[in-house]
Amino acid sequence: MPFLSSGFSPSAVDAPFVRLWRGFLTGRVMVALALLFLQGLGQFINLAAEPAVLAVCLAYLAATVAERALAGRAPPPPTAGPQWLPFIGVDLAAVCALQLLQAGAMNYTPLFGLPILMAAVLGTLTLALGTTAGVTLLLLAWAWWQGQHSGGDDAARYLQSALTGTGFFIITYLVHQLSVRLAREQQLAQQSQLAARVQSQVSALVIEHLTDGVLVLDRQDLVRIANPAALLLLGGPSALKPPFALGDSPAWQPLVTLAQRTFRHDQPVTADADLLHPGQSPTGLHVRTWLTAARHESLQDPGERLCVMFLHDLRELEARLRTEKLASMGRMSAAVAHEIRNPLAAIVQANALLEEDLHDAGQKRLAQMVRQNAERLARIAEEVLDIARVQHQISHAPASTLMLDESVAQIWTDWQRQNPAQRRATISLMAPDAQIEFDTEHLRRVLFNLLDNALRYKGQEDDSLVITTRVSPSGPISLQVWSDGAPMDKSVERHLFEPFFSSESRSSGLGLYICRELCQRHGASIGYQRLARTTARGEIGGNAFTVGFRRNTRPAVNATLFDTIVV
Repeated sequence: MPFLSSGFSPSAVDAPFVRLWRGFLTGRVMVALALLFLQGLGQFINLAAEPAVLAVCLAYLAATVAERALAGRAPPPPTAGPQWLPFIGVDLAAVCALQLLQAGAMNYTPLFGLPILMAAVLGTLTLALGTTAGVTLLLLAWAWWQGQHSGGDDAARYLQSALTGTGFFIITYLVHQLSVRLAREQQLAQQSQLAARVQSQVSALVIEHLTDGVLVLDRQDLVRIANPAALLLLGGPSALKPPFALGDSPAWQPLVTLAQRTFRHDQPVTADADLLHPGQSPTGLHVRTWLTAARHESLQDPGERLCVMFLHDLRELEARLRTEKLASMGRMSAAVAHEIRNPLAAIVQANALLEEDLHDAGQKRLAQMVRQNAERLARIAEEVLDIARVQHQISHAPASTLMLDESVAQIWTDWQRQNPAQRRATISLMAPDAQIEFDTEHLRRVLFNLLDNALRYKGQEDDSLVITTRVSPSGPISLQVWSDGAPMDKSVERHLFEPFFSSESRSSGLGLYICRELCQRHGASIGYQRLARTTARGEIGGNAFTVGFRRNTRPAVNATLFDTIVV
């Protein structure tokens, strides 16, 4: 059996092959019915009763019907063996019995073709040739039997049996080779179908999770496929799902125009488009379109072609370009900042000396403005140089074992003492026994940065800023700083922890980057999520920065200032 001999098991036989097996079983039943009917009709016409022949036909019919009912789910193993006796053996026995019992000139030799075909199609070449050899021997034995009882020309009968057997051998070999070829083609078709199914699933998964929008349209502007990013960029109803007509909304008309231009010129199109929704700001998109190949290249049927449209948010592209530029400028700024510290120090010192001799109120205000701006420039220079310092500290400073709640409480006290009136928060320390591996000054720096960021955007309520520590049931220890600020823009959220990226012109964009670097140094993680929290005012949404620590693997040691190398 070619399918099974190529690596298939009976449980894995495909439906077409099972149908072929059932077809053979059904064919045997039909042959048995035809034999019974023709024998009965012949005996009725000739008025010659042959009960033995009818009994053989009835027995063969009963056997084929039983095998069709019991063995129709799967064929036996293809190799030669006793498992084929109920099928090929029964056929050979029935044909031999009819040959022996027939009284007239009836010749049942063509019926040997049924078991031969079954063995050639469903079995191995050994089984097929063995069955054909058995049939040839039976034909030669029948020629000898006739010669013993009826006389005549024995040579002609032997020659006829030999020719018939030779023909059976040729048919067996050709049919088996054809079945092997068809089985191989079937197997290749199944492998291709499986590969196509996997490719389709992978493509659907990739398209589903792409950050860029993907639309697939036909010539009638009907959207057949649209990933979530595309639906979000289109800005349609929340329940919008393909298929839908792109021309249904006037805001989508620029995309319709680009798709029609792609079909009309039969070439890719790249352009920028603005989607104008009523009551909303325009959505700028960078659009690229391609046409799929015709399904039948010989026919070149344009109705089969589809337009694949990629949508890119221009705001995100501009933000990414701005980040790359800022990163490049940041490397240069670090060198510049190092050079301007000395002139700034001279300016600050000279201004302080000058301020001591000033008595006019207006001149003192001017000197104060000089001092404030010089100090601001010095802070910016220090933040830029922090990148090199952090890298140096990360590579040299060892971690200490800290009690998390005690450390957080002390850091919060130090931060809150700088401006008690504005720096108010709700503190929830729920990890009293949790020990972490972290440097004390590094933890102070991380928490100070997170608190400073939260202070800029939080409300005026006492519970607008919440600091919590906790140990989850699965074991991880975490510190979270939550504030009730407004949601972040998606383009800002994607670049939160990148250096020199900031949504404010006054910020250097290094605070969160330094936090991430320090956390990674100690095997911790830091992440952002939009999180709702139950407060006295009800359910309030806010911005949460969560630091996940690893547990300590050594006894607690009090940290000192010598644990950190300060540059």
